[in-house]
Amino acid sequence: MPPWLALALVTLAGVASAAQGAANGELGTRVGHATLAAVVNNLGGTLLVVLGLAVLPSMRTGLAALRRQRLPWWSYLGGLGGAAIVVLGAYLVPALGVAVFTIAQVAGGSLGGLAVDRAGLAPVGRLALTGPRIAGGLIGVAAVALAQLGQPVGELAVGLVLLAVAGGVAVALQTALNGRISAASSAAAGVAVNFAVATPAVLLVAALAGALAGPDSGWPTAWYLYTGGLLGVAIVAGLVVGVRAAGVLRTGLALVAGQLGGALLLDALLPGGPGARPAVLAGAALTLLAVVVAGRAPRRSARHHGRPVG
Repeated sequence: MPPWLALALVTLAGVASAAQGAANGELGTRVGHATLAAVVNNLGGTLLVVLGLAVLPSMRTGLAALRRQRLPWWSYLGGLGGAAIVVLGAYLVPALGVAVFTIAQVAGGSLGGLAVDRAGLAPVGRLALTGPRIAGGLIGVAAVALAQLGQPVGELAVGLVLLAVAGGVAVALQTALNGRISAASSAAAGVAVNFAVATPAVLLVAALAGALAGPDSGWPTAWYLYTGGLLGVAIVAGLVVGVRAAGVLRTGLALVAGQLGGALLLDALLPGGPGARPAVLAGAALTLLAVVVAGRAPRRSARHHGRPVG
């Protein structure tokens, strides 16, 4: 797939990520259990994967090829990052708002991306810590602080933001590890492995939280509240396609662009939402600056070292 097309798909996956967080957050509020919304999300995605296995020979072929690769066991754990962000999003989006949650997640993704690149966990291999990469991560953290202006600054607010940042780190790990799976077999196999790992983790969290007993007052009838699984499949598929075609860094930047656009739009348009608050808009603009600054590093590295990087 041409890199420009892959990055366009990743950008759409970012918009889907913002919509997924909003849908899961509202569903969790209505059923009275945030983790129950995460269960619905992952079971929906898993059902789609099972359907894909039944009708797509390429998915079955990819899984068979993956078994022959004998990758390290930790390569298969990317789905845990997806489970973490789905559970955290279900709790945090109603409290922080879609935009603030997404900006905090972006900051965590920037810091996590630095660590993932340095460790060489993604298919593109080890990437050095450069000045622009570090600057981009720090600017992302500053964006989170700026976006919180005017909001409560007690321990609870700070803790929620830090949890969202941790979710961003989990997404960086998820992207890198699922990219390894996809590079060893196929994008469809990467999606299947992601949900095979993520769904049991979400079910375990829900069981520990006592959410599997069902909703407090019945299931809501609004159809869009149950689209999290479909959106999740689109997100994971976009990431594994982007990583293989354009590298980890460019894929992350495209995802951020879609998340910011979708999150700000949802905050402004959703009934009862916080609206396009100036502090959030400023934080979004600063995060875009972080995206630009961090994105310059791989192009300079490619010229200096004479090899393509992500």
